Amino acid sequence: MSLRSELDALLAQTSLNITEQQTIQLVELVELLTKWNKAYNLTSVRDPSQMLVKHIMDSIVVSPHLSGNSFIDVGTGPGLPGLPLAILNPDKQFVLLDSLGKRLRFIRQAILSLGLKNVEIVQSRVEEFQPEQGFDCVLSRAFASLEDMLSWCHHLPNENGHFLALKGQYPESEITHLDSKFEFIESVTLQVPQLDGERCLVKVKRVS
Repeated sequence: MSLRSELDALLAQTSLNITEQQTIQLVELVELLTKWNKAYNLTSVRDPSQMLVKHIMDSIVVSPHLSGNSFIDVGTGPGLPGLPLAILNPDKQFVLLDSLGKRLRFIRQAILSLGLKNVEIVQSRVEEFQPEQGFDCVLSRAFASLEDMLSWCHHLPNENGHFLALKGQYPESEITHLDSKFEFIESVTLQVPQLDGERCLVKVKRVS
C-alpha cells in the first residue's frame, strides 16, 4: 500500500474533513521526516506507516478541539503536533518552539517544501521566550508533566487563553495536584485509529 492509501484508510475511520491538498501535504511531511530522520535522528519512529499513526493521526485528532486563532506548540520536536495542525488549519497561526537547532532546521525545510504560510519557528527554551502578545492556546504533546508545562508556560496565553496538553492515559494525579493558580476545564478522550494505547486532551486555564 502507498502512504497515500494508508492515510486515506486511517482518515476514513475519523470524522475529519480533509482536502486533497491537505492529504498530499501530510504524506509529503511523512516523506520529509523519513528522509531527514536518517541523518538527524528526529524521532525514534522509523517506519513511515507508523509515522502516519503515531505522529500524523495522533496530531490531527486534536484539530476539532482547537479554539482561537493563535497557537504556540511548545517543545515541538520535529513539528508535532504543530505542523500537521497548521496543514489542517490554514486560517490559524502557529508558532513552533524548540530549543534544538536541528529540529528547527527540519521544520524550516518542511515549511518551505509544504508551502505553509501560517507557521513561525522560535529557537528558545520555553521559559525564556517572551512573546509580544499572548496566545489563544498553548499546545504540548509528550512535552512534560502538567505541573512542569504550566510552570514553564504560564506567561504564554493571553488573558482568555488556555492550555491543551496531549497526554496518554488520563493524568488523574497531575490534575488532582494542579497549582491553585490554574483551573482544570475538561479532559477529552481522543480516538487515534490503529494506535496502541490511550490518548486524551487535557484543557486547563489560568485562574483570573
